[in-house]
Amino acid sequence: MPDVEAHITGTVWKIECELGQEVEEGDTLLILESMKMEMPVEAEDDGVVKEIKVAEGAAVSEGDTLVVLE
Repeated sequence: MPDVEAHITGTVWKIECELGQEVEEGDTLLILESMKMEMPVEAEDDGVVKEIKVAEGAAVSEGDTLVVLE
């Protein structure tokens, strides 16, 4: 299953998932803030959150892995 990657460069504003949580396609995993706009990052597939690779307040670049699903 593919990793969930940042679609924009920004800051992790809020993490909306936790380790071991079952998620469905379209569920919001976290929210990125860029240029005063909040952008949700959604699961592209159903799965279980295996790893969260970022923390709230962290700067991320487009393409960075944010969450690993299994």
